[in-house]
Order: sequence, then C-alpha cells, then structure tokens
Amino acid sequence: MTNHSEPAGMTGEAKITLRTAGELAEALPYLLGFRPDDSIVLVALHKGRFGGRVRLGIPERTEDWQAVARQMAQCLIGECERRDGHPDSVVAFLCQDAPTPGLGAGRQIMQRLRPLAQLLRTECGGLDVPVTEALCLSEGRYWSYCCARAECCPVEGNAIATDGTSVMAATAAFAGIQVRGSLGRMRARLVPWETALVADQTRALDAAAMELVPRILDGTPRKEVEAETLDLARLVMRRLADAPGAADVLAADLKDDELLAHDEAASLILGIQDRLTRDRAAEWMEGEEGLHALRLWRALARRCVGPYGEYAAAPLALVGWVAWSLGDTVEADQALEMALSADPRYVFARLLNEARADGLDPEPVRRILRAKRTDPDLDTDLDLDTDLGLDPDSASGTPAEVAEGEATSAGGVDGPRPSAVAVPGGAADPGMSRAARGLEAALRRRGERRPGAGTRPARAGARAPRRPTEFRRPRRQRSRGDG
Repeated sequence: MTNHSEPAGMTGEAKITLRTAGELAEALPYLLGFRPDDSIVLVALHKGRFGGRVRLGIPERTEDWQAVARQMAQCLIGECERRDGHPDSVVAFLCQDAPTPGLGAGRQIMQRLRPLAQLLRTECGGLDVPVTEALCLSEGRYWSYCCARAECCPVEGNAIATDGTSVMAATAAFAGIQVRGSLGRMRARLVPWETALVADQTRALDAAAMELVPRILDGTPRKEVEAETLDLARLVMRRLADAPGAADVLAADLKDDELLAHDEAASLILGIQDRLTRDRAAEWMEGEEGLHALRLWRALARRCVGPYGEYAAAPLALVGWVAWSLGDTVEADQALEMALSADPRYVFARLLNEARADGLDPEPVRRILRAKRTDPDLDTDLDLDTDLGLDPDSASGTPAEVAEGEATSAGGVDGPRPSAVAVPGGAADPGMSRAARGLEAALRRRGERRPGAGTRPARAGARAPRRPTEFRRPRRQRSRGDG
C-alpha cells in the first residue's frame, strides 16, 4: 500500500506515516474530530499527504447511491483543484454498524455496501483520480474493497485498534487532539425530544404562539418583544451558570432540561424566530457567557418538538455560530447541517455553513457584534461590510436577490397548524438580518475572487451535499421572521 502522511497542521510538527489499511481505519476519527457512523467519507491525497475531505450519510435507498457517489466525487475533487491542485488519489471509507449486532453482522454490512464502494471508485476514476483504498468499517472491524489477499484481508475482517497505544493515538494525544464520540451521540444533544414530555412542550408552544403572534399582528413594537425575549434568555442563562455541572455531556443536558420550564422554552423558541432578535442573541458568543448561551441554544433545539420541528433552525444556527466562535468547529458543522435539515431555506444557517466551509474567519463578525452590543443604535450594515473588506453596496439588493425564493411579506394565521403561524416580525423587519447580509456579501466577494467557485467539499464534519430522498417536507408559509 502507498504510504500516506498526515500534514503538520493536524499534529503540530509531527509527521505520521500510515502504511496499512488498519492504520488508515484507526486514523479516520482523528482526521474528522469524531467517530463517524452511517457515513461515507472521502479523503483526497496530494503527494502522499491528506488533503480535503467530504462526509455524507449513507442513503437508505440503493437507487440514490450513484447520484450521491457522483456528487461527492465532484464536490471533493472540484474544490481540491481550486485549493491545492488536482489530487493524486482518494481514500474512501464506508462506516456503518448493523442494527442488530451479532456474529457476521459486520461482514453482511460490508457485502451490502460493496456496490456503493464500486460506484465511488468509478466516479472518482471518471475524474482522473483513482481510489487507492476503499475500506468498510463496521462493528469494530475493517475490510478492504481493494485487496483480495486472505493473508492480510481475511473474510472475517481485521479488528480496528482502540487501545490508544498506537503511534497515531500517541501523537494525537501529545498534540492535544481530542476525538469526540460517535456522530449519533453528538447529534443526540441537538435532536428534539421523543419522550412523554413532548405533549406538554407542544401545548406550551401552542400557547406561546397564540399569545405572542396576536401581539405582533396588533402592532406591538417589535423592540418590546425582542426585549422580553432577551431578558428571559439572560435569566435562564444565569440559572444555567449557577447550576453544578456534570462530567457526562448527556447527563449535563438532562440537568439543563430540568432548569428550563416548558413555557420559558416556548417563549424563547418563538422569540428568536425574529431574525433581528436572533442577531442580538448571537452577541453572546465568547468566554463563559458564550458557553452558557450554547447550553441554552442546545436546550431550545431539543424542545422544537412535533409540528414545531422547522423552528429548530434558529436555535441550531445559534449553536453553530457560537460553537464556531468558541473554536469548536466539529459541533458547529454538525449543528449547521442539522439546521439546514430542519429548514433547508434558512438563510442564516446556509450562509454560516458556506462561510465555515469557505475558510472565513469569524472574528470580523464578532467585532461587529461587539460594536453593536456597545452601541445598540449603531448602524452595523455598512460597518459589517467594511470590516469584512467588502464594498458597501455588495450586500445590497432585495431579499429575493440575495436569498433565492425567500418570501418577505408578513405571514398570517392559516388555520390551526402551528407551522403556518406567523413568527415575530414587522413592517420594519428587513428581508435578511445584518449578520446574514454580511455573510452573504462576504461569500459573494470570495466567490468573485476565485474562479470556478460554487462547488466545495464539506470539511471535517461539515455539512456535505444533501442526501437524495423520496421525502420532501411540505413548504410552510414564509414570513418576515424566517431566515
């Protein structure tokens, strides 16, 4: 097997040479920052060194495999050519555990995914990039689709080293690289409840919508609702800050849930649907305050239950923003992917996701949010564009021009369905928030500076191309509060 070296950017000055399929399988979590499950991962190689990478969930329908393989290959290789030149080769990983573990379960998974591995090899080869290794990782074992020698690749597979004593593990520990748990465990912190409390939370959301929406439609100043939302959020954040922590993250999340009442969660979820209120909440992005805000946004994402699933886009986008601002790109990428799954048209999440993948620095946005916090009356539109190095007019235009298909007319109540209820907004509410306009302008200018921009790979853990699916969520009426 060709030797592969991890670049110094991952492990400081150390250089790690991976010579076997087993070492590649062990290295994957260190490349991504978490342990992928139910995932396709493609990693580009440039002169033996790891380059760009993309990850996507394995589609359930085999009919979707070819489209996904083509999309991932084009995404990875196209962006590599723009950044680092044409890659020499690709390593493919198919990671999936059996629903019911048992003897031979991993081998069955490997056999079922073999056509998908072949499609990945064909699509990459069609772009003049060979797949030098394709591995299936299942039930703690790995199989190579590129090697048929029984002496190194037995039919029962080889065990993946997990004792932490390998050169890869030792070097990663020395460099301070931490590997999260599985992808499923990470997402469990952000998915809506599926417990007996769902009914109570749904009733609270219904009540909050019936109380809050009429106030907006009757002419209550938007600033009044914004102030109430932010005051309540600060109160809950202080409560979370005073609570003792827990070592296990899921136990900590359960404690946070106990500290947030159903009616409080409902009022906050409805309140941050207003894009300007959400932008004010995004000011809590640094230090201890940022950590407490992150706990609150996670808790609110878990409360977007039942028919309010699309409302999770706002708290999930805030999770993504604050995590990115605090330097946790792994959680940021997962939260933004989930936000776009909740509402693919949510502008703020889409722009944050593109900014993350395009390598933008969050500091210019942080700087403008700090200035806005110091002087709430500051006109930050021009300042945000200036600090990002943009022309003042580059972010101008109607909401329809900067956000495809974004409706800006005030929504009304369309029957009893909660997803059709208008969310906070008003006549003065712009089509896009300050943060969204600034990010959109930054991405537009970045695209103008590099030829062929538009297709890009998801970075480690970032949102990859959306999974083809036979299900399409019915569109709900758009309102000024969305985006």
